[in-house]
Amino acid sequence: MNRTTRDAWARAGERLLVKAVEEFAYEELLVPRPDPSAGTEDAYRLDLADAVHWTFRAARGTFGTWRLVPSTLRRHPAPADEAGPERLLLDARPVLGWDGPTTAEVLRELTATRRAEAEVISRALPAAELADLDHLDLEAHQEGHPCMLLNKGRLGFSASDAAAYAPEAGGSVRLLWAGVHSSLASYSGVPGLDRDTLLTEELDPDTREQFAAALGRSCAETGHAPADFCWLPVHPFHWDEAVAPLFAPYLADGRLVPLGEGPDRYRPLQSIRTLANLDHPHRRNVKVPLLIRNTLVWRGLSTKPTEAAPDVSAWLHAIREEDACLRDELRFHPLGEVAGVAVRHPLYESVRDAPYRYHELLGAVWREPVAALVRDGERARTMAALLKVGSDGRALAGELVERSGLTSRAWLRRFFGALLPGLLHYLYRYGVAYCPHGENTVVLYDACEIPIGIAVKDFAEDVNLLPGSRPEYALLSARADALLLRWPAGELAHSLLSAVFAGHFRFFAPLAAEHLGVPEEEFWAMVRAEIERYHARFPELAQRFDEFGLLAAEFDRVALNREQLLGGGFHDRAEKDEGFDVVHGTVANPLATATATRRDLQEQA
Repeated sequence: MNRTTRDAWARAGERLLVKAVEEFAYEELLVPRPDPSAGTEDAYRLDLADAVHWTFRAARGTFGTWRLVPSTLRRHPAPADEAGPERLLLDARPVLGWDGPTTAEVLRELTATRRAEAEVISRALPAAELADLDHLDLEAHQEGHPCMLLNKGRLGFSASDAAAYAPEAGGSVRLLWAGVHSSLASYSGVPGLDRDTLLTEELDPDTREQFAAALGRSCAETGHAPADFCWLPVHPFHWDEAVAPLFAPYLADGRLVPLGEGPDRYRPLQSIRTLANLDHPHRRNVKVPLLIRNTLVWRGLSTKPTEAAPDVSAWLHAIREEDACLRDELRFHPLGEVAGVAVRHPLYESVRDAPYRYHELLGAVWREPVAALVRDGERARTMAALLKVGSDGRALAGELVERSGLTSRAWLRRFFGALLPGLLHYLYRYGVAYCPHGENTVVLYDACEIPIGIAVKDFAEDVNLLPGSRPEYALLSARADALLLRWPAGELAHSLLSAVFAGHFRFFAPLAAEHLGVPEEEFWAMVRAEIERYHARFPELAQRFDEFGLLAAEFDRVALNREQLLGGGFHDRAEKDEGFDVVHGTVANPLATATATRRDLQEQA
């Protein structure tokens, strides 16, 4: 990572300052009041402690979102130094109730996030060049979770680690490999994918021979049998930070054996712990633990979800293959987590109330790569990429619309038609909710940049079901059934209401208004029209439509910044947050009232 320039640092601060006000106001962490003294209806002020207040102008949008005019944000009195996001958070500390340790941790993560944001800014490209990038190269230009202020902290990474391993650095990494004895490790795979088959497909013969020789030499000294070992990749950062020091007893007794460095180069995706193979793109992505904390949680890999991931994937694939709509009509691809190696740590297992990161120290999951789905002439990009604006001020989405030859409205209809039907079908017909936020959803485009389908990822912990035993769940394995969380229909609907509508479309709709010329009212009318097309296609599910309530007048506001900043996000907890996201109040659902222009939109070409 290059030295951060003054200009990039300043621009990153401006972005984060505006985001802090907008998202904190949206979640009512801070509550702006009208400012009559300014003489305009769009003027507001934030009254904080010690007679400090901030003023700004803003418009209100869908879900009650705040959209600031950036140049209008001012601190009163003016600070002696920069009026940046750090100053705002310090001013807001008494209102937010932070103690000293929490304040210090917030500032630490804010500084790391700002530094990463500056790196993204320094590598910015115009929209046309962004559109030409391969989906892996485009990952280096993403800006992180749109709802969360502290979205690129990666606490635990040093500056050199960030330069080597952060997505925005655009680099590559070679993974270390280890053998772990069956007394500590277990392998699971989808039917037909045993350990040897996986290794044959992921490692070339020379590498397998070298690794086998290393394992053989170790076993000759310790008396273990090579056949009793599972092989798995390990991130070099994690080996140094966690495996070498914390697994020292098992390195000493020969139950954990370093095999060597793999030859393939991998590129970290936005999730950081998931990496894609650059040298052999059709080989699987690997998901490995990292002893870092980022966006709410430590990025480890729990043993039970790792063991169950292939079962969940096989079940989701079976649903798709047995359903004519999913199989024959839609380009909808669950990116299967087809194999996993789960590794126990007996010492920490005996400390059940240890911070949860000590219970997810080692393992690996292999996931189907996006490259295997993309046909000749097609492209793939995360849905999050549609929020990207190039260095020339043009939106990537605008560039894609122009290349498609379609009108903006026609392109958006194709996008909604590619995105929503498969998610709706799994939700309504099978009671299955994915977590299809912007990074988990990959949009597929044809040669003309027209959306034609999606792929979704993250299953073992992020697929949720309805309560009880249902016929749709009959083929789910016992360990997968025990793992997947259950929620009533109204909460399961948040897989769309919060992850897609409030979590992504809340930002995409105003971008479409500004860059595609489609007013927000029409945007939401098109979303509702796509949902109602599904409803009309499957009237036998009408009772479930009402139960899930996607068109209800309001729904709970998911408040991720509250969860991170007020909910113990900086503390060492024995329990990871496995419950539903923190909610605060409700928001009006734009789909409930998006009916006035729906018929007109359906008639437009």
